[in-house]
Amino acid sequence: MRRMMTGCAAVVMAMGCMAMAQAPQGPAGAAAEPQRGYAAGKANILKSADKMPAADYSYKPAADIRTFARVINHVTEAQLRSCGAVNGTSADKLPKVPAETADKDEIVTALKASFDECDKAFASLTDENLTDMFTAGPTKRSRIGLLWGTVSHDNEQYATLALYLRLKGIAPPSSEK
Repeated sequence: MRRMMTGCAAVVMAMGCMAMAQAPQGPAGAAAEPQRGYAAGKANILKSADKMPAADYSYKPAADIRTFARVINHVTEAQLRSCGAVNGTSADKLPKVPAETADKDEIVTALKASFDECDKAFASLTDENLTDMFTAGPTKRSRIGLLWGTVSHDNEQYATLALYLRLKGIAPPSSEK
């Protein structure tokens, strides 16, 4: 099990690095790094959500593994939580995450709403405010910690989405030419 997790971690790291390498070069500085990583991950996740047919949102590779819809909803939940904290958006003001049995359109609409929340959070990041502290759940986290955590988590979840697409015979977005 340990060997498999190490291999998975290496794949996630490589995919994150590929996403960042493919990201267009823009502003320099510490704030620009997570912003580029976020933009690349966002594109891959949204394209994955689009590419999976609606009928396959209930697909899961094995009985005890999450459905494709559940993985998308997990991204939505995590982004709303972390980016909402950075934006100071109270939980009752954040969009609601639909059930994993909802239709594709409803699930994708919620995903896009979570990206809207994160777009604001990542746009707020500057080299000067990296260490601003926020309450995120029971802990205090820095702006850069929350946002790099979002990039890392999105890359990890994209790896899962890409695997599900491949198992359905669909090329994941990062493999398109």
